[in-house]
Amino acid sequence: MDIAADPPDVTGESNPDGADDLSPEVFEAVATAEAVLKARFGARIALSEPDDLGGSVRSVVARVRVASSPFALPRTLVVKRYVAPTDQPCDSFVREAVSYQLFTALSAEDRMCPELFAHSTDTRLLVLEDLGRAPTLADKLLGNDSRAAERSLLSWARSLGRLHATTAGREADFDALLRRLDVVSSKDPLTVEGRAALTGLPELLESALGVSASSGALDAAERARGLLTASRHRAFSPSDSCPDNNLITSRGVRFLDFEGGCVRNIMLDAAYLRVPFPSCWCSFALPSGMTEAMLAAWRAEVRSMWPDLDEDPVLMPKLLDAQLFWVWLATWNYLPSATEGAVGAIGVRHASPVLPSRGAVLAGRWRRLAEDAALAGVDAVAEHAEAVVAGLERRFGEMDLPLYPAFR
Repeated sequence: MDIAADPPDVTGESNPDGADDLSPEVFEAVATAEAVLKARFGARIALSEPDDLGGSVRSVVARVRVASSPFALPRTLVVKRYVAPTDQPCDSFVREAVSYQLFTALSAEDRMCPELFAHSTDTRLLVLEDLGRAPTLADKLLGNDSRAAERSLLSWARSLGRLHATTAGREADFDALLRRLDVVSSKDPLTVEGRAALTGLPELLESALGVSASSGALDAAERARGLLTASRHRAFSPSDSCPDNNLITSRGVRFLDFEGGCVRNIMLDAAYLRVPFPSCWCSFALPSGMTEAMLAAWRAEVRSMWPDLDEDPVLMPKLLDAQLFWVWLATWNYLPSATEGAVGAIGVRHASPVLPSRGAVLAGRWRRLAEDAALAGVDAVAEHAEAVVAGLERRFGEMDLPLYPAFR
């Protein structure tokens, strides 16, 4: 979740405790937000009492109080500003701004993310609804309440399916918003990296693990590549739906961080239910049966829009292709550094006592791919995945991926 810094009071009132620790970028973000709001609403809106929400190398994010406003605005707002030089392209800002525009145009019931109040392309700044201090999915998974973690996972899966169903058929709207704002390098940020992984991984596995890919495994990789351009089953994707990017609110799950937001084949998101969270290196294992329950919850939401996905012969092969895509991509990105120790923690607020090694995460993902491919009768994929697991164990030793702390 890209939430960043505790900005000081820029309205002339006394600064809150800790404001002296704030970075200059945060001061600038809050001052810029006041200017953007004035341009949007036509009158000065004073912001104060900034609160650091954490961030990334790309952006600063702060919660601010609306100190004074001639308009009816919420008591607090969230300001996010991208800090990349403005003379350089910034696809992340464009994708996020367009994503929030798309959802803000929907009814409040269908808006599954913060509302966008104002944005500025020139300053690469967003002013968003503050969803409060609700726990994230990461909080639940790293907690000690297994029932709460299970409920949160099922709620997230249902919400993901509802997000897909709600945004089906809106690709033209998304593209039109993109054209109005700026030009991005690719429609789907996975396109370049994904194709490189599917092409280059066999050689990497051969050199690093001594594992060769059969013609059947290579054919499966080509099917997975087809998901990047498939014209059916397309809807909006948050792109990075990791646990820390999902708030568990009283109104259901709300998605955050649309830096990679795009419209693409929904199977690439559905595979998150199986891997799980394939774009994250903070992932542990899920208990037996959890993946199947999550998939059923997601499926119940998307079947109204895509009735064919209620048929196993249609859904399951596509889901396996997407699962293979993510496992290959993760291995392409991290096998060269799999000798590193623990992965990073699940979010800036967490410090899990025991984190899995990258080797353990990779082995767990390939092991699950082998099991699911065997159940589907796709022997070439299952045999290749088993060979990769064996290769990982020869190189790094036997590794078990532990369960999320909430399920231990």
